[in-house]
Amino acid sequence: MKFLLAGIHAKYIHTGLAVYSLRSYAGRELREHIEAAEYTINQRMEQILADLYQRKPDVIGFSCYIWNFTMVKRLIREFHKLCPEVPIWLGGPEVSYEYEKLLEEYPEVTGIMSGEGEETFRELLQAYVEEEGGSCLRSLSLKIPGTATREGFFGVRKPLDMNRLPFYYDDMETAEAQENKNKIIYYESGRGCPFRCSYCLSSIDKQVRLRDAELVKKELQYFLDRKVKQVKFIDRTFNCDQRHAVEIWRYLLQNDNGVTNFHFEIAAELLTQEELEILSQMRPGLVQLEIGVQTTNRETLRAIHRPENLDRLKMTVMSVAKNRNIHQHLDLIAGLPYEDLKSFRNSFNEVFAMEPNQLQLGFLKVLKGSEMYDRAEEYGIVYQSEPPYEVLYTGWLSYEDMQELKKVEEMVELFYNSDQFGCTLQALQKFFESPYHLFLALAEFYEKKGFFVNSPSRNYRYEVVLEFIRSREVGEGIEKLFRELLTFDLYLREKAKSRPDFARDIHAYYQDISSFYRQQEKEPDLLSAYVEKGYDSRQMMRMTHMDIFCYPVWDREWLRETGLNGIEPGRERLVLFDYEKRNPLNHEAAYVVIGGKE
Repeated sequence: MKFLLAGIHAKYIHTGLAVYSLRSYAGRELREHIEAAEYTINQRMEQILADLYQRKPDVIGFSCYIWNFTMVKRLIREFHKLCPEVPIWLGGPEVSYEYEKLLEEYPEVTGIMSGEGEETFRELLQAYVEEEGGSCLRSLSLKIPGTATREGFFGVRKPLDMNRLPFYYDDMETAEAQENKNKIIYYESGRGCPFRCSYCLSSIDKQVRLRDAELVKKELQYFLDRKVKQVKFIDRTFNCDQRHAVEIWRYLLQNDNGVTNFHFEIAAELLTQEELEILSQMRPGLVQLEIGVQTTNRETLRAIHRPENLDRLKMTVMSVAKNRNIHQHLDLIAGLPYEDLKSFRNSFNEVFAMEPNQLQLGFLKVLKGSEMYDRAEEYGIVYQSEPPYEVLYTGWLSYEDMQELKKVEEMVELFYNSDQFGCTLQALQKFFESPYHLFLALAEFYEKKGFFVNSPSRNYRYEVVLEFIRSREVGEGIEKLFRELLTFDLYLREKAKSRPDFARDIHAYYQDISSFYRQQEKEPDLLSAYVEKGYDSRQMMRMTHMDIFCYPVWDREWLRETGLNGIEPGRERLVLFDYEKRNPLNHEAAYVVIGGKE
């Protein structure tokens, strides 16, 4: 008997935590009856359907989330046509609520596993294994706690003891483990959340359950030993228990392998001085933090049951940022109650001022089972009928307002979160009332040029920004500064194959540059690592880059503090970009200002 567990991810780099957990918890004695299949939503439905059919399952189960449920619903109908005798089971947050309606709409579905699925799946699998060779599996009457069928719902299971969960990655086949090495590995050291945010399903499970710290450390060592690229903790508020967080973070600090990155979702306002001290000692790139701010509107925060300690949150974010060793990702949500366009613009500017490494402008998803779902009509929230159930408009934000925010979101992704324009944006802000107005102006320029339809390539965006600057009629002197800023930002990110048109001609400096590399070959100080590897001056020149600048475009403080009107070029200086040394937080190349002509 084969029970096929199908996981359909948003991207190839994601791993199927639910599939692995169910398979491992079932135990060795039942493992032989389980097969896992992983796909992505970017694959053709027909391709996935053919693969499912070829695997010839006796029972099939789909893990259902807002990002894959549209595809899962199509697969349910088509797979049933091909294999009408095979029972189809669904599980996951997308189907754990309103299962009666779902079973009525999809007669092809045999049943639904609601809530935590490990115990439920093991009992379900055992029942099918025991029935193997008997009557038609699809007609088998099953009354297992945690399931819903057309015979009814058979009760909510008690929350699992987290220490009873096996370590699912240790249960992988060798080839499977190797394939996942360069993917995002999902891991949980706890379930439940102490907060009750009205838009989040985690607020339903208020009982926080933690895995024993010694067990967690042993399992994290598995990832450290194998030097996996990234481990993403899915604990909803990792630092809600200070003792637990401190113990895990201390272990990572002491056992850092120099490669693996660990991602945590935290509540910044809860961080203690002890936790901040530990974080300050982390290798750059060892840890990254995701912090949900959502809004700075205090009335909105009260309505969605979020903490209002914004001053503490800001102070903590800035404290972490000053050490320049931890990537911080801050979130905003548009479409929440009591927040109109003016309020959201203010929230955006306040969070932007915290200088996060990434700022995610998200949109409210009205999830079945959440308080927001129950109160949507009261708040005048109208949202999409199909997943991801994203807000269309509210009593405070019109659909037109939402479209403005959508366009600003795309500009933030392309020009801020991409880390392509750090220095340029620092200077460009000076011409606008606020950061929000800068990204709004970029969005309007993009729309006018038709770039939302025909999106420019990554490298051509530098030309687009220059064209945008020219459209502001800043004058020849300011344009010269921005040409240098764009040149610096470009080479800070990559060794460009061809020199852009906006960059100045540096042929007059060719002899100086060649002389520098010859000197490095003989007496290396800045490029000693290259010489140790046996590279000569010509090879080093091809692998690094030197450019000439007459403004201190690398100096963020200068860019922040200096007024741009009437600014004059200064001493010409050469800058060396070393692509073998990169900042692990934003992947910028290391650079050295080494002088030049007076």
